[in-house]
Amino acid sequence: MPLPPEGLDPAPTSASPASLPIALGDGTWRTDPLRLAVAAYLARYRGETRRHAESDLRAYLTWCQLRQLNPLQARRPHLELYIRWMQETQRFAASTVSRRMSVVAGFYRTCVIDEVLEHSPADYVRRPNVPPESPTLGLSHLQLEALLATSRDSPNRCDFAMVCLLGLLGLRIFEACALDIADLGEEHGHRVLRVVGKGHKIVLVPLAPAVGRAVDRAIGDRAPDHDRAHVRGLSSHGAVPLLLNTRGGRLDRHSATRRLRHLAADARIRLPRMHPHMLRHTYVTTMLDAGVDLRDVQIAARHADPRTTMRYDRARTTLDRHPNYILAAYMASGT
Repeated sequence: MPLPPEGLDPAPTSASPASLPIALGDGTWRTDPLRLAVAAYLARYRGETRRHAESDLRAYLTWCQLRQLNPLQARRPHLELYIRWMQETQRFAASTVSRRMSVVAGFYRTCVIDEVLEHSPADYVRRPNVPPESPTLGLSHLQLEALLATSRDSPNRCDFAMVCLLGLLGLRIFEACALDIADLGEEHGHRVLRVVGKGHKIVLVPLAPAVGRAVDRAIGDRAPDHDRAHVRGLSSHGAVPLLLNTRGGRLDRHSATRRLRHLAADARIRLPRMHPHMLRHTYVTTMLDAGVDLRDVQIAARHADPRTTMRYDRARTTLDRHPNYILAAYMASGT
């Protein structure tokens, strides 16, 4: 199939994501090779990981459809143009381009395993270099204290619990939003929280007393009583959400982002764009500042790869540990 002119500007705009072959609910994946390939790839994941993989793959399939390109007939130059389009037209960060290409490469690798394709067109595609430092901005110790104080004084009792769960327990935003009151428990004398993390992995996170008090305050008089359908915040499947939005329903990541920006503004925290992951970033860097061993921080943050934790450490200490300070101190007598 010929390459589109310049490979950058979308061709027909009549196509919509709803018409993409990623929609699998109608059962046509059983006979359509592309739908079957998509179903085979996504079947490897579940939960939030599957949702994110589907989103990134959908973006690539949309790009192909707008250029009338069959993804199963794509070649390496097409993928190079896709990367160039993301970089030059969409202005995506290197980490975003690399992540999306990882999903595309995984999709084609599955196609090769299932003998849909002989070779993967993504094998020799060059991906952008991702900086070793985390690009996410974190809060300073004083900024985190200000945010905690502001959320504690908020009339919305869930605000303080949300900030504590994200900033003092390091939960990911989808983990915090998915929590139910029934996920609270005890283990070996410790009060713990049952958290469903990436890959649907279940971990028990211990609650520090201050976090426990914030959670209890958010729960108030609500209880996970399945026989009381009138309980405020009761979901359709009978679970009582731990965090509620302003309307009394389960908090989602969009509502949480809006609440955090509102709280940050009230706390007079000057940041370009406040979002929930900043608090997880702050959780890691604050523990490192407190002298916690890097390996222990990795375990607490549930990073599968220690290099992920080291990215936060580099971002925190790139200037603090610069050799210029050591040299200046060494030569202090002569200067």
